[in-house]
Amino acid sequence: MVKLSNNLVGILNFITFLLSIPIIAGGIWLSRQGTSDCEKFLDTPVIVIGVFLLLVSLAGFIGACCRVRWLLWIYLFVMFLLIVLLFIFTMFAFAVTNRGAGKVLSNRGYKEYRLGDYSNWLQNRVRNNKDWNRIRSCLVDGKVCSEFNQKYTRDTVEQFYQEHLSSIQSGCCKPADECKFTYMAPTQWSKPSNSSSSSNPDCALWDNNPETLCFNCESCKGGVLDNLKRNWKKVAIINIVILVFLIIVYSIGCCAFRNSKEENHYPRWK
Repeated sequence: MVKLSNNLVGILNFITFLLSIPIIAGGIWLSRQGTSDCEKFLDTPVIVIGVFLLLVSLAGFIGACCRVRWLLWIYLFVMFLLIVLLFIFTMFAFAVTNRGAGKVLSNRGYKEYRLGDYSNWLQNRVRNNKDWNRIRSCLVDGKVCSEFNQKYTRDTVEQFYQEHLSSIQSGCCKPADECKFTYMAPTQWSKPSNSSSSSNPDCALWDNNPETLCFNCESCKGGVLDNLKRNWKKVAIINIVILVFLIIVYSIGCCAFRNSKEENHYPRWK
């Protein structure tokens, strides 16, 4: 039992060390190959996470296998901070995603989204022009609306209105129903002469240009937040599982630290 905890910590951290290598390599690849703001936005966080995992796993592996107490202490301290931060982030994720939902429309298979329905913290993330331009770049580079147009291009207007669209497709790739535009194709709509006088400012922002569409609309920002909200809830649930795993690993690490402390007090030759 004395060696078991040390061996488990060593094995778990060796696996983490191996996993960190492709993560770092992926981040470096993104930094060199990325051509858009969306791709370049990801490279730094990926590299930082990979280096962090590499250093922590090395500290845990060497500390457990070589009985280096100060490395084990650093490893346990970092693990404790990670558990606390992950717990705080999980609670925060649940708190900021407890508001907001799509508006159900009669005789429509899809919903429409309003920015004001979501938490203030989330709204501030997309109201900032710098952040929104980056998100917008991701949407354009990801060809979200191009694929949407290809998928539903054969639909008649009646068929299109019954499609179950994603929040981003509904908010960014088509105008709001209240604009009363005439359907020509999924991303091609004819504006009435009085569209600029509509109470919904999104009606004036719509453009049939594939790189414009409704990417600057409040509905697009709402659709992005709805998608973010659902993804964050999934991440929060996964975080709970990870938290349980980290607590178990932390407990095993504490046992390994205690074992190394006992070995220093009672050398093997005694």
